[in-house]
Amino acid sequence: MDILSYFPAWLLAHGAALVIVLPLLAAAITAIIPSRSLAWWISLGVMLTALVTSFGIVAQMIAEGSKIYPMGGWAPPHGISLAVDALNAPILLLISAMAVLTVIYAKPASIAEVEPKKQAPFYAAFMLCFAGLMGMVVTGDAFNVFVFLEVSSISTYALVAMGAARDRRALAASYNYLVLGSIGATFFVIGLGFLYMETGTLNMADMGRILSELEGGSRVSTVAFAFIAIGLGLKLAMFPLHAWLPGAYAYAPTMVTVFLASTATKAALYLLLRFGFTVFDPSWDYVGTILTYLVVGLGVFGMIFASLQAIFQTDARRTLAFSSVAQVGYMLLGIGLVSAAGLAAGYLHLINHAIIKGGLFLALGAFWYRFGITRIADFSGLSKTMPWTMGAFTVFALSLIGVPFTAGFVSKVNLATAVADKGWWWAVGVIVVSSVLAIIYMGRILLLAYFGDVPQVDGKPAAKNEAPLMMLAPMWILAALSIVIGVNADLVVETAERAASLLLGKGA
Repeated sequence: MDILSYFPAWLLAHGAALVIVLPLLAAAITAIIPSRSLAWWISLGVMLTALVTSFGIVAQMIAEGSKIYPMGGWAPPHGISLAVDALNAPILLLISAMAVLTVIYAKPASIAEVEPKKQAPFYAAFMLCFAGLMGMVVTGDAFNVFVFLEVSSISTYALVAMGAARDRRALAASYNYLVLGSIGATFFVIGLGFLYMETGTLNMADMGRILSELEGGSRVSTVAFAFIAIGLGLKLAMFPLHAWLPGAYAYAPTMVTVFLASTATKAALYLLLRFGFTVFDPSWDYVGTILTYLVVGLGVFGMIFASLQAIFQTDARRTLAFSSVAQVGYMLLGIGLVSAAGLAAGYLHLINHAIIKGGLFLALGAFWYRFGITRIADFSGLSKTMPWTMGAFTVFALSLIGVPFTAGFVSKVNLATAVADKGWWWAVGVIVVSSVLAIIYMGRILLLAYFGDVPQVDGKPAAKNEAPLMMLAPMWILAALSIVIGVNADLVVETAERAASLLLGKGA
């Protein structure tokens, strides 16, 4: 039976708009609700609805191909449109799935990390962030990309600052994020302004068509792409534009860190793919030069230097934050290859890294919830006091390193194969060196957890004190998914290859 028959016709017809409008409306209602429990239930209901809708969007895209949703009945390019294709549909599903797991996890976590009177506004800001990310991914209008980017960013600044109840450094981290995020947004919107000067339209598909007719356009287009690339580079934490990320990840409430690590930088990377390959064209000299030299160069430096920085951190959250910068480098390397295999490998790592890093931060939050642990030195003996949580953390750590039968291994093998096909053997060496550095900074945590002494409490070893089920369940769902992808990655690889084919074929 056709899977689309299980979805209501109205949901398939309006799903792309629903995943944006529903959380926006729910956020306004949730912000004034006095009950934190009701705020949580509303958030969970909205995220589950978005997940079902996103699944329907993906199923419809596979069955019927790319779709354009004209808003208000105004056909593009004159009206604002939403667009769904093989590039953004899987990311909509990824963001929705991570949002559901994050909200489930937040039930116990937010009580411990966010002030009671701020919990309803906290969930409202989370839904605004979610709506902004979904809007960034699904809109077909370039200026609306900027609008949704700001909706997501402004709500994120507030979410990070709410971590001050646990650590006052969250306020400084939020301010730093606000300043650098605003600079990135400014660069991006300046680039859009130049692009509008060149094409006279804000519809991204129309921009691509006009630029193709102009064979890449004039120097205005060159400047536009440079501004857009730098602006998005700041948003996706491309080395060395990553200064905002370690503090934001380390001091925000755990729920926020999990969601940001698994979705925010991925949405920004999607925009780089969308603009670089469908609005612009990598065959044009200035685009190819930026992708091949700037993007690849900074990505490779990030893989090595961010990994080295991770080794010397004493806080586990900052270790994983710098690791994220290094992992973004892997994705940028794949994009810079400008080949089907490279783009597929970069897109594949985007999906896999969301699963891996989201899971790692889920486990770190559970360690803090039970024992107040954030320093690496305090991980001693955790495998004995929190065996299930540490087991999930171990799966994610091995996947991040790239051990066989994990999602990370699949990503790294595909990327190494792509760069080897390109003849960039030096890049294969960089991948290997970065993986060895990951063994060092993740291995020291695992060594302490499994071979360190259990802390003493009143002269006796600390007793088992496992994380609540609502924390363990999302953790192990992601851990199982990492292993499943490692054993059989056909579905995820096909998804990545479909996205790469669309990018190189100048799809919708």
